[in-house]
Amino acid sequence: MMRLDAGNTGLKTLRQRLLQHVLTPLFLVWCLGTAITVSIAYYFTLQAFDRALLDDAYALSAHVRLQNGEPTLELSSRELASLLFDQSERVYFAVQRTDGTLLAGHNGLFDAALDGAPASDTDRVKETNTPFTFDDRVHQGSAVRVVTLPATAAKPWTIIVAQTTVSRTRLIERLLLYAVVPQAILLFALAAWLLRAIGHDLEPLNRLRLALQRRGTRDLSAIPASGDTRDVVQLTEATNALMERVHLGIQAQREFTGNVAHELRNPLAGIRVLAEYGLQQNDPTVLRAQLQAIAASETRASHLIDQLLALALADEAREQLALVPVSLNEIVEDSVADLLSRRRDKHVDISVSGLDHSVVVLGNVTMLKGCLANFLDNAIAYGVPGNDVQAHISIRIAPSAESERIMLSVVDNGPGLTPEQANRLQQRWARGQGSERVQGGSGLGLAIVARYAELLGAAFTLSNDVDTGGLCATLALQKPPAS
Repeated sequence: MMRLDAGNTGLKTLRQRLLQHVLTPLFLVWCLGTAITVSIAYYFTLQAFDRALLDDAYALSAHVRLQNGEPTLELSSRELASLLFDQSERVYFAVQRTDGTLLAGHNGLFDAALDGAPASDTDRVKETNTPFTFDDRVHQGSAVRVVTLPATAAKPWTIIVAQTTVSRTRLIERLLLYAVVPQAILLFALAAWLLRAIGHDLEPLNRLRLALQRRGTRDLSAIPASGDTRDVVQLTEATNALMERVHLGIQAQREFTGNVAHELRNPLAGIRVLAEYGLQQNDPTVLRAQLQAIAASETRASHLIDQLLALALADEAREQLALVPVSLNEIVEDSVADLLSRRRDKHVDISVSGLDHSVVVLGNVTMLKGCLANFLDNAIAYGVPGNDVQAHISIRIAPSAESERIMLSVVDNGPGLTPEQANRLQQRWARGQGSERVQGGSGLGLAIVARYAELLGAAFTLSNDVDTGGLCATLALQKPPAS
């Protein structure tokens, strides 16, 4: 058995596609959310540290006084150490006069490029009309955060306070760790849960695939519908419906083949025997009789082939037949004209009633003509009254008194049928018994009508007519929609 996945090794499975479509946007959202969380945390952490550094600069500036026009720092070394104390960071400061000389602190803080490292971009913020600036620099080989309070008219000195950034860097790293690791664990847990859940939901599809792979070419039985979702159940039902249609198609083909092989054997064998016998004769009269017999056998064989093809057409049209409004007047006229042309050797007395006005029904022209032709052929072949009474066929069209349908009936004045015979004659290869059997009949005519009636949505009945006592074959046809 050929493997179904022989040429699909490069394609992704449905489970992989679902995980990709779910986890990819989830991962992107997680990355974006983490970046936003860390950015916000970094911003507010930097603001907190900068505010503390700015407070130290203001506190230092508050202890600078003007004495005789000269700025003086009124803090001792111990007080300075206490003011600028930080347990985990190193703090540098400098107080500079307006003439550029150093009043106190580290002189190197006033360089434009400290230790050869250029100053970073400056954020200028105005608060209570007092300007200050923050810079990121490098001092004595360490990264520092620097705040500068420029000199003003009231305070003719410049204050610089610098602090290393080890604590804030560690805090940012811890925030990043605490924000990323728990969410990553949750993401992996969610991926594992999705993998298990998707695998569980796709298991019925896998069972359906395995069931189809293990099927043989002759096994068209229904697959048990299993699964927790409506989609899987509907897919199984659709597969079973397809297998049922395939089974019906194969059965119809086998039946048609068997019918052809069985029913054509006798006519063809008879034609061959007649031809062989005729070839052995020299009498023109005998040859003519043999040729007439061959022609009659060929006519019966052609009629049988037409009926077999009609049955095959009915089986094929089961799924795709479209019913349209058709004129019953034209169908009756064409059917009667065709009958008269085919039965020139027989006198046929036919009457038609109910076509004084246009009658339109919902159906198919070919099938309606086939039904009416079979009705008429059966009436001529089997509806022959005894005692030299003239055979008469009546075609009647009338609306139904019980439903919204049009009744098409063909009535003869023959011996009629019992209910058991009427039911049996609607089956294939069923023929009349005794006086009702006609040589050359195939037993397919009424079976074809029954199949056509099923496809047309019509009701087919056989009963004895009250007035004539003969057989009444009736089709209850649908009316077209009012529009």
